[in-house]
Amino acid sequence: MKLNSSVIGIVALLGIALVAGAYQLGQQGAKQKIEPVASEVATPILPTAQPASANKPSNKYDAQLGQSRFSHFRVGNRNVKSMYADGRYVWVGTSGGVIRYDSETDDYTMFNNKNSGLLSNGVFHVSAVNEWMVVGTYGGGLSLFNVEKNEWVNMNIPQGLADQFVYDVEVMDNGDVWIATWSGANLIKGGNFLDENAWQTYTVENTNGGLPNPWVYNVAKGANGEAWFATEGGLARFENGQWINWQHEDGLGAPLAIVEKSIQFKNDPARSSKHHARQKDEQGLTNVDVAYNPNYVISMAVQTDGTVWAGTWGAGLARFDGKTWKNYTTEDGLPANHIFMLYLDQQEQLWIGTNGGLVRFHEDSGRFEIRTTADGLYADNVFSMAEGDDGSLWIGSFGGVAHIEQRW
Repeated sequence: MKLNSSVIGIVALLGIALVAGAYQLGQQGAKQKIEPVASEVATPILPTAQPASANKPSNKYDAQLGQSRFSHFRVGNRNVKSMYADGRYVWVGTSGGVIRYDSETDDYTMFNNKNSGLLSNGVFHVSAVNEWMVVGTYGGGLSLFNVEKNEWVNMNIPQGLADQFVYDVEVMDNGDVWIATWSGANLIKGGNFLDENAWQTYTVENTNGGLPNPWVYNVAKGANGEAWFATEGGLARFENGQWINWQHEDGLGAPLAIVEKSIQFKNDPARSSKHHARQKDEQGLTNVDVAYNPNYVISMAVQTDGTVWAGTWGAGLARFDGKTWKNYTTEDGLPANHIFMLYLDQQEQLWIGTNGGLVRFHEDSGRFEIRTTADGLYADNVFSMAEGDDGSLWIGSFGGVAHIEQRW
């Protein structure tokens, strides 16, 4: 899978007020100056991106730094929140729509709410489920795209979706599909999206607080077939019909005293969202004036041995073995304490996306290996990642994507 010579400009996102914390911090981080990363590039990476048309080859930017060949493509002032590598194609979900890049022809197609069935240009998630490309959107529900038939189907609250804000989708080994929304989680038995009888909804209320918060950011399958949920109120597990959850008081996230000095951001989501403000008040964080909430789990990954990794909003990276917690922060070598993304590659290597760069965790030694724009990243705030069939890495940030063709 190659995007190794492409820079893509995307039409602007139309007036969406981004209340999600990760979006806000991504925008603030993007204000920092991003210098060219290759010595032969003497000018900025590209001029301001222009609106793109479908299937039109784009401008090119390739470079090499040491032994790593990398490429950048640009998406303008937008976040790249999700990516999915599928054979010859890479799907890129941005806050301005979805891009399908064809590595064999070096062409791309832009899908947005003007030229496709998408109802919202803000994209949180993109992946493949059965015959569908599944797109979770900001305010437009779940959009399903049948590539072979070139047909779109939209699922929203009338069809059984818990909320029109869809953040994640996970396929279980038995074919069931979980959907993370901002009003709870949906379970679709057998992954039959079009069967209204296959849909179930789990909320804080009907789980008696087992799902600790309605805002669900991630869902992942566990080692024994259970489902894990990252929420704004902690980590939850659903197994054999039973719910259990964990919060900061159980060990999730580092204490404020450890991370406060390293948090540079004051853009607290509570200042722009009544929901976030209420969460802080309920969790006893009303007087905290930095971007910190240890119960706010914004990323998650589960290894095949059952180890659960949780990325928090300012409280670092948490590791849970089913019994005990261990937290990692900048004091342990992380470049930052906001963990936007957690990704397990084909070798189960853990990659960590932060507001200070991409990190590869060496579990045997406990060492954090940090990569930044100096190593080929497009920007140091890392929101998404995908691995191509050739083992190359696709890394999404605010403003663009880096394709690392050779491993560091």
